[in-house]
Amino acid sequence: SNKKKHVSVFLRFCFSTGWTCTAPPQQPSAAQIDAGQGQVVMTDSSSNAYFLSGSGWSKLGTVPLIHVTAGPAGIWGVDSSNNIYKFVGGDFVSVDGLLQQVDAGGNEQEVGVNSADKIFCLKSSITLAYPQPGPVAWTPFDGLLTYFSCGPNRCWGVNSADNIYVSVSSSIFTSRQWTQVPGAAKMAEVGTDGSVFVVSSNGDVFQRTGITSSLPQGRDWVQIPFCLPVKHVSYDLGHLWVVFEIGLILDCQQ
Repeated sequence: SNKKKHVSVFLRFCFSTGWTCTAPPQQPSAAQIDAGQGQVVMTDSSSNAYFLSGSGWSKLGTVPLIHVTAGPAGIWGVDSSNNIYKFVGGDFVSVDGLLQQVDAGGNEQEVGVNSADKIFCLKSSITLAYPQPGPVAWTPFDGLLTYFSCGPNRCWGVNSADNIYVSVSSSIFTSRQWTQVPGAAKMAEVGTDGSVFVVSSNGDVFQRTGITSSLPQGRDWVQIPFCLPVKHVSYDLGHLWVVFEIGLILDCQQ
């Protein structure tokens, strides 16, 4: 088709040094993507949620969502009114609380930020058992973030001034403190293997290098050059999923 031809021409000139990118099945006007534990989920600009299954995107549940996430804590999402949902038994069920962005990539805990930039986390005993009787108690954190993502070792986040932070301790429940990392970004995503990628406010993508257990904040930012501004990224099992501002999705591997 004509669209496929355009995508292949675009790929020829756009893929990044050191990375090989292919165009997965496209869903018009992709807005946000998240990958975790082999699952890839996304939302489009009309608040539809999808999951990638072999030959294409399949509708995920019936609830309109603006942000969806997949990981050890399951599949979670939020809608345009900041209501929170978990995917259980074939559809999204409502969860107590209000958040505007959530992340399921940590050690089975669910984290997120609300519209006042306040940070919250839900313990794995609640995330895994939900829906269960009894209240859902979100644990508040020190600091203010606009975007928050966790991996197996650390959590990373950015604030409204595009400052970047990493959690001091691997257990975010024992130490809720943050260390600022040089650089500027509007979003940070931690892969399920601990890899860290950020997107700057002008749509550039960077990977954090030199992350070790003794240096959890890493050493440097290395740019992954793309020829168009990027809106959102997620990383899982060696795949960097990229959503461009124009709504096109790329699947990139090193």
